[in-house]
Amino acid sequence: MLTRHASNVTIGKRMPSSAAARRPWRQQLEQIIFGVDTRAGRAFDLVLLILIVLSTVVVVLESVPAIRQQHGAILRAAEWMFTILFTVEYVLRIISFRKPLLYATSFLGMVDLVAVLPTYASVLLPGTQTLGVIRSIRLLRVFRVLKLGRYLGEAQTLGIALRRSRVKITVFLFAVLTVVIVVGAAMYLIEGEASGFTSIPTSMYWAIVTMTTVGYGDIAPQTVPGRLLASLLMILGYGVIAVPTGIVSVELADASHQLQQKLARVRCDKCHAGSHDADATHCKYCGTPLNATGAGEEVSPAPE
Repeated sequence: MLTRHASNVTIGKRMPSSAAARRPWRQQLEQIIFGVDTRAGRAFDLVLLILIVLSTVVVVLESVPAIRQQHGAILRAAEWMFTILFTVEYVLRIISFRKPLLYATSFLGMVDLVAVLPTYASVLLPGTQTLGVIRSIRLLRVFRVLKLGRYLGEAQTLGIALRRSRVKITVFLFAVLTVVIVVGAAMYLIEGEASGFTSIPTSMYWAIVTMTTVGYGDIAPQTVPGRLLASLLMILGYGVIAVPTGIVSVELADASHQLQQKLARVRCDKCHAGSHDADATHCKYCGTPLNATGAGEEVSPAPE
């Protein structure tokens, strides 16, 4: 009985150690793949960025007929090599991440998955491998690798401004669409098929090209009333460009001002210094760790 009890105790001690032996392996792999604080993690990300650039260059070069004719086999072999490497990397990310589903459904997780699919899809649908240029989106990791946190903060501010202005821009676009429909129908009645305005959709296409100041010139009014209406639409086109810019600019300035006010209220718990960056985890003056939200004590603004 004592022997059996002793063996049970021994087994009970070994099981946690074997489970714990697997945990550090995944943690170390996660630090290398997702972290940039260690030398191995930074080297992994830098090598990954180089591979992304090279794979994008291969896809671009393969689209050139002369280069594809001379070096097509080499380029296709290189494309499959990059795809296999990125596939292994994606699987390792899934394995090492603590919440695999959270990573898989994130923006960069979906980009990582889509980056490897075109090459496999080209087996059934030739030509889809050119969609591999989507891998260039993965270069967004360069901001994290090089610790360009200020750029991430500015990107967050821009995103806030775009979200706040989406309703105004949507209403404005509906107004522009109404103008396009009305002017397109008017040009169809004024010019007719003889001038190339063969239908209202074709006239709407002309109105969009004219309003955006692109001016392909494939369709042009020939009559005096048509040219007068076209001139008014060209002048209106400058306002079409200016209005969304003004809307976003106002929201961008407001979002930037609010962010600066929020950062100004952040204080380190030790030295009470403020104005830390949005992604700061340590005080930039004394090095004291900030709390989990990336900020120390947030001091309420003084009453007016």
